[in-house]
Amino acid sequence: MEKRIGIIGVIIQERQSAAPKVNEMLGAFGDLIVGRIGLPYKDKGVNVIGLIVESTTDELGALTGKLGMIQGVRVKSLMV
Repeated sequence: MEKRIGIIGVIIQERQSAAPKVNEMLGAFGDLIVGRIGLPYKDKGVNVIGLIVESTTDELGALTGKLGMIQGVRVKSLMV
């Protein structure tokens, strides 16, 4: 399968319990990640992570699926 560029948006609502799990998952899929930016959005009580990835659709699905299973985490992705 051909690798393509993708964007993943991650919103963490339960930082204390979810952030370590998210970081562990991102480390496990680190070879797919081209760039990452994380911002605390204190006014809304959430943290936002933006990822640029280069992956197959299967790899993107595996990463977003596992992230989405973490309590307090919402994930959306786009592949071009």
